[in-house]
Amino acid sequence: MALTTMWTGSESYLCDRELAQAFHMARVIGMPLLIEGEPGTGKTELPIQFAKDLGLELFVYPVGSKSSVEQFVAKFDHVKYLRDSQVEILNAQRAEKGLESKLSTGGRETENLQDYVLKGPATKAFSTPNSVLLIDEIDKAPREFPNDLLFALSHRKLVMPESGEVVEVAEENMPAIIITSNREQELPTAFKGRCVYHYISFPPEETMREIVAKHYPKMDEELQDNCISLFYQMRSLGLERAPATRELLSWIKYLHSFEKAEALTKVKRASGMGVLIKNNDDLQKVKTRILGKNPKFN
Repeated sequence: MALTTMWTGSESYLCDRELAQAFHMARVIGMPLLIEGEPGTGKTELPIQFAKDLGLELFVYPVGSKSSVEQFVAKFDHVKYLRDSQVEILNAQRAEKGLESKLSTGGRETENLQDYVLKGPATKAFSTPNSVLLIDEIDKAPREFPNDLLFALSHRKLVMPESGEVVEVAEENMPAIIITSNREQELPTAFKGRCVYHYISFPPEETMREIVAKHYPKMDEELQDNCISLFYQMRSLGLERAPATRELLSWIKYLHSFEKAEALTKVKRASGMGVLIKNNDDLQKVKTRILGKNPKFN
């Protein structure tokens, strides 16, 4: 049976109460959890840290503009099948000539079509008890991709190409499925209807301190206060691409390569903006509205 106990995070991941409840609900009723929110808020980290914390096998499908259900579920290797068919013909001809040596097909048999099915992350997850399946950034997919997933999500059943093999899983044995979206495009209503939905709101300063403490438990308090204060000042400017949690943690990692005094100086000068700010217009806003007219960048 799937693991359905409440999971509230780990030493390296802060899972707030509402997210923990949504994740728990999805696993109990055997439905995927669809998580939306701005980039860098920890959507992808949930399944990664959950699997790591409980020692579960994790299967990941990073979605792109050319994603297809064939890649996600399984595809038939027609090239290998054709090559092995030719090898079998050659072996038959060699046998007619009295030659004992045979060309190898690697143990595959053309009569067994399952030998040529390349299983994707969905099939592997459905076949692995207590596994975790991450479908990352589904909003990048072609419009038909989420619609094509409806059958599998509704019936918990996958049909292998050519061989017709059916991989089916009971509701109580469904893998923990997490689907993330940055809302680059709206997902079909029917697809959303097959999921438990949760939106990750950007954390307030108090929660951000807890998140930072998870990653840097020995961080100097003064340095942490300065980093977080400047970070939230930047987010209040209405930037085109406001820095997210991921950028803050990366910036802190950079600052930790210096002694405290030098790190504090770099924060006051806003050194290392390339990890926080991603375009020139936003950089100019930070310079003029927070750092003054002549900031000292290192």
